[in-house]
Amino acid sequence: MTAVDVLVVGAGLAGLHTATGLARQGHDVVLVDRRAALDGAIRTTGIFVAKTLADFDLPEDCLGPPIHRVVLYPPGLRGPVTLDSPREEFRVGDMGPLYLAAARDAVDAGVLLALGTRYDGWDDGTATLVGPGGTSRVRARFLVGADGARSRVAADLGLDRNRLLLAGAEEVYPVPRHDRPPTFHCVLDPTVAPGYLAWVVDDGEHAHVGVAGHADRFPRGMRAALQEFAATAPGLADVPRPDDVEKRGGPIPVGGLLRRIAGPAGLLVGDAAGAVSPLTAGGLDPACGRPRWPSRCWTARCARRPGRCWPATTARRCRSGSAAACCCAGACPRSARRRW
Repeated sequence: MTAVDVLVVGAGLAGLHTATGLARQGHDVVLVDRRAALDGAIRTTGIFVAKTLADFDLPEDCLGPPIHRVVLYPPGLRGPVTLDSPREEFRVGDMGPLYLAAARDAVDAGVLLALGTRYDGWDDGTATLVGPGGTSRVRARFLVGADGARSRVAADLGLDRNRLLLAGAEEVYPVPRHDRPPTFHCVLDPTVAPGYLAWVVDDGEHAHVGVAGHADRFPRGMRAALQEFAATAPGLADVPRPDDVEKRGGPIPVGGLLRRIAGPAGLLVGDAAGAVSPLTAGGLDPACGRPRWPSRCWTARCARRPGRCWPATTARRCRSGSAAACCCAGACPRSARRRW
């Protein structure tokens, strides 16, 4: 049986950056993901906000042109409001190459990356994995769940799970070059996107067309709702839709950072921890950064200090979406949770 310091489940940005940070601290880390290739079956829109762009050194060749303009549309699309910013507010990442770049960083840091490998349970420090060679078991001193909004790791560790979820669907395809400014179109219409919004992002290189809302209020399904929206969506009048488009979709946690995201055996990061702000597309910000927080949790675990919460500065990280702010006790200070 293989024995490691830390097993990370899920190789999205949260899992990749967490595993890399832990490995750079000298820990023995295995990262598993059920996907055989990281640049396939992408679920996120890849919209990076200004804070993420300022805080993290993302590969320039994996980012689209800066977006300074946002247009807000009421129901019926009449009387839109245009907002122009002097700074770049958004850039859309080319997520496949971004995942591959982050995976290379992880492997270079010493992470053992196992793709096509499904996490299948946890029993007293031993994880069951199902991969191309069959079923295997890994003994891990610490388990990190970066396995998405419906986290299996959260259930196995007895931590909180996301209960409030929206559903989203999106199409992505290249657009011909044009001279219009890159624009983020947001449609606020409960008949189109009940409970959230619909959007079109055209940055001059790709169009992202999507809808999201309460899943049970799309009677014909998400894909049908997306097709209906795309037929009349703003910003697409001169943009031909190819027959072959990339389709994305998945759940969006909207309940805020979960109360219990860590315990003596492990912790949650990213969507698994509810570290998502759909209002600002801020889920990618906590996913990209602060791998030192899981590392500090693991250091405390090694020092046999279960039950310790980090001081107020870390609680602030927790409120802002850092999913590993508290160690082992599994809860932020109550005042911090209220402010979050």
